[in-house]
Amino acid sequence: MKNTKHLISVTDLTAGEMQEVFSLTHSVKSEREKFYNALAHRTLAMIFQKPSTRTRVSFETGMTQLGGHAIFLSNQELQLKRGETIADTSRTLSRYVDAIMIRSNNHRDVLELAGTSSVPVINGLSDIEHPCQVLGDIYTILEKKSTKDLSHLKTTFIGDGNNVSNSLMLASAVLGMHFVLCTPEGYEPPKGIIEKSIEIARRTGAKIEILSSPVKAVDGSDIIYTDVWTSMGKEEEQSKRKEIFTPYQVNSGLLSRANPSAIVMHCLPARRGEEITDEVMDGPSSVVFDQAENRMHVQKAILLYLLKETCNI
Repeated sequence: MKNTKHLISVTDLTAGEMQEVFSLTHSVKSEREKFYNALAHRTLAMIFQKPSTRTRVSFETGMTQLGGHAIFLSNQELQLKRGETIADTSRTLSRYVDAIMIRSNNHRDVLELAGTSSVPVINGLSDIEHPCQVLGDIYTILEKKSTKDLSHLKTTFIGDGNNVSNSLMLASAVLGMHFVLCTPEGYEPPKGIIEKSIEIARRTGAKIEILSSPVKAVDGSDIIYTDVWTSMGKEEEQSKRKEIFTPYQVNSGLLSRANPSAIVMHCLPARRGEEITDEVMDGPSSVVFDQAENRMHVQKAILLYLLKETCNI
């Protein structure tokens, strides 16, 4: 168990390891036939405490394309609902499957699962981080900007300081990027995420900023990223958040203040007309659906990376 590699946070990977995953992603995406049996006879258990479209379909399809098998396990289909502990579930599943992906309400559950699992555990989303999403996002930036050097690019995330912005801030710090989070006062990421990002940035040369003015934040930006203003589990705040975040909408006026070649990203699902307008999401700067596709390719690479000692390549 001590040597088992997990992906719970983007910071579980060094910059070099991220580049290895991105290189593998390029191969998986461009040479699909080469990997058809890479995970033959391997099984991924997928635990879902939250609903999902992209995470379930991308992991399940990815495992199929790699020759493996994925098992969907909702809370209603596990003994967790009857009081079995995460640790006991983890120890049991480790005897059956080759890897476990969990989409969790609580980050502590992800940590406990990984702490008691003898097979790789992948964080498919928690309330604190969304590493698979962000690794797919960064691969998309590399692809769309046709570069291997991210240090000269400015990425601006506009919206709530949520799990996606947390992981994007941390990954930007690891990779030496210029990252700006633009959010209303009081909606910043947890203090620990900010401090960790700044600490990493000191070593890598990354630049991390937190601003409250969207106009100032997008100035000179190469990537503009947004997400829903109200994440799952915070629905009771929706009306309040809509009022507070309305000035943070990504629309054509705001986009015009970024670099002319700027791309627009959204992790989906989107609430069109709120955090992003149709004209931007469906416009020429949008890479939203390429980004969604790349989730699957990156996750295939993550599985291959974590299972590289036993995969058939």
